[in-house]
Amino acid sequence: MPDSLSPALTIGAAALLILTVVGIALFFSCVFTIHTKKAGIVERFGKFDRIAGAGLNFKWPVIERLVYVEDLSMQLMDVPVMSKTSDDATVTVPVRVQYYVLPDRVKEAYYELDNPEDQIRAHVENVILSYIPKIPLDETYQQEEKIADRIEESLANVMSKFGYSIENALVTKIVPTDGVVKAMNDINAARREKVATEARAEANKIIVVKQAEAEAEARALQGAGVARERQAIVEGLRKSVEDFEAGVTGVTAHDAMALVMMTQYFDALRAIGANSNTIMMPHSPSAVQDLHQQLRNAVTAGILAATPVAETPKKPHSPPQA
Repeated sequence: MPDSLSPALTIGAAALLILTVVGIALFFSCVFTIHTKKAGIVERFGKFDRIAGAGLNFKWPVIERLVYVEDLSMQLMDVPVMSKTSDDATVTVPVRVQYYVLPDRVKEAYYELDNPEDQIRAHVENVILSYIPKIPLDETYQQEEKIADRIEESLANVMSKFGYSIENALVTKIVPTDGVVKAMNDINAARREKVATEARAEANKIIVVKQAEAEAEARALQGAGVARERQAIVEGLRKSVEDFEAGVTGVTAHDAMALVMMTQYFDALRAIGANSNTIMMPHSPSAVQDLHQQLRNAVTAGILAATPVAETPKKPHSPPQA
């Protein structure tokens, strides 16, 4: 009896084992997990059925299939675009786009757009190539924020139809070509040199003006000194003439003045002879006498010129006789 039951028990145990394995396989084929910030696309007989959220999910074996797991986290994409400005300067505009798939638009993101990166790149290039060529190079640096706003607005309008949200679009730093950079450096160097030249010219101008003011003041002081010196000489001559007239009888003022001038003349000759080898000719006694006469005549002429001419009195007008 036990011998006849042994094959049956063996066959039953094997069948149970097979059923257990098949059951476990079916169980694992029916369940799947979706991680946080992700969403699954489930199709039934090749047709979209539902969106599987994060956590443990079930599907019918054979008839249902998990075809794709969409990432819902923030995505980052760099798009460098080369363009020319209105003044024919070539620049590279690097754009950094932040985007993500909307949780309730996973179906559109998967089925309606094959390659979102190509779509984003195309629209970024379209915005930049339609805007940068209209402005000069200097304005591109000043309008980075405006360019970024245009890119973000354009992408948001287009990508929202495909289930994508554009979080931000940044123009990091516009980079000109090496030739443009060299030209800009030369222009900046020329501007700085111009400012330095103007500063040096202004400093030189101040120095020249101060020197001129100092020279003018020195000349004014020198002129005042010369005037005081001449006044002192005149006062000394006047006193000498008065003393001479008081001590010598029969000598007029202009004779004394001529004699003083002769004395100064010979003093001047002595000073010239002491400092140089110059010889003044002629200087014979007759020539000295002639010089004295000339000086005397000059003094006389000066006195006459300084003396006011008296007006001739008019005869009284007599009335006509009857």
